[in-house]
Amino acid sequence: MKKVGLPVRFGLIMSGILIAYFLVLSLFGKHTNPVYSFLNAAITGFGIYETIRYYKLELGNDFTYSKGITAGLVSGCIATVVFSVFFLFYITEVNDSFIVKLFETANVGYELSVGLVTFTVGVMGIATTLISSFTVMQYFKKSWNVS
Repeated sequence: MKKVGLPVRFGLIMSGILIAYFLVLSLFGKHTNPVYSFLNAAITGFGIYETIRYYKLELGNDFTYSKGITAGLVSGCIATVVFSVFFLFYITEVNDSFIVKLFETANVGYELSVGLVTFTVGVMGIATTLISSFTVMQYFKKSWNVS
């Protein structure tokens, strides 16, 4: 993929929006409630949609399904990695009691560790990226219908 700048830019923008959303939730004390993470999927999905849309405009007739999927995956993975690193920094350096509060909110039946929670955030981000990229590309792919 020779034009990797656009997906990287959108990935960084998405991660900035995800971080801002998380910090706004933390201002109101809602960041330990896992229900609010569903909006992360909407933010990521919209970011991937915009990435693929702009990428298609940029490439024109050279746009293919695989190039669109790649652009969506690159932007989503960059957003996931940046947000996961921020999240790890936040729960270890900024708010040491985050894990305790999260355990009180969502009692999962076993001990939560910093690594497990950060890994879960990363896996959720990658899963959202995969699903969003393939879903959005159904809208942007070229149709083979003759009629």
